[in-house]
Amino acid sequence: MFSDVLRAESFLGATRQYSEARVVLVGAGLDATVCFRPGTGEGPRAVRYYSQCIEEYSLRLDRDLREASFCDLGDVLLPASDTAGALSRISKVAAGILADGKIPGFIGGEHLITGAVLEAVHRVFPEVVVLHFDAHADLRDKYLGERLSHATVMRRVIDILGPGRVYQFGVRSADREEVEFARENTRLFLYKVREPFSALRQELDKPVYITLDLDVVDPGYAPGVGTPETGGISPHELMETVYGFAGLNVVGFDVVEVNPVCDPGGLAPLLAATVLREIVLLVAG
Repeated sequence: MFSDVLRAESFLGATRQYSEARVVLVGAGLDATVCFRPGTGEGPRAVRYYSQCIEEYSLRLDRDLREASFCDLGDVLLPASDTAGALSRISKVAAGILADGKIPGFIGGEHLITGAVLEAVHRVFPEVVVLHFDAHADLRDKYLGERLSHATVMRRVIDILGPGRVYQFGVRSADREEVEFARENTRLFLYKVREPFSALRQELDKPVYITLDLDVVDPGYAPGVGTPETGGISPHELMETVYGFAGLNVVGFDVVEVNPVCDPGGLAPLLAATVLREIVLLVAG
């Protein structure tokens, strides 16, 4: 069915067939435009590996992955040295999942994959809004001369969705032009995550896409990310925010920028796996 997807070691508890699943996890190990330290291409493998050391059961949610309607499709086969081609394949896989009435959940890979997934999501849900959790604004028009970059991804998302549809939380690194652009085009919440999200939670009555760059968390807790920034939130604050996703009309999500190469203790992929478990349980039911 998905010729551009290769089977991989599955995420914890992903025992259902595709036809039975409401949520479909997919790995997209893109590592094409990383400018600081490469390694996010290994993110999907590491997140799946560390998922095996957590419980299938969530104490907080009183739900179990073995009862959840989800599957793990595998990894998108990405062509080397062809960023546009890789993004096209990611978008095609997302579109196929959406066409079957299912919810795509992508494991990155660098943050650039989000634009490709949202291109497909927007065609099905034209009113979609984006919840963006990140240390960086990612709003540059070009970075190192390229329009397609992990540093430009949210600018490309706004090209697709239009202004006023992206909510940005936890941002603590941006240049002046990005901040000025954000004032006119996004809802930007500097440094804070849980407080502003809780305050606007009730106005999120449209289809929602969630993109979580793990560098929103302080690198003391999650060192294995593509571009770490000090002064981030704690895992506890992140998890409390995730529980606020309950009841939202989530039509897609991703967790990106996990870099296990820089994290021999596995703290970042372990946290990403835990976050994914909770999101899957909230969205898949």
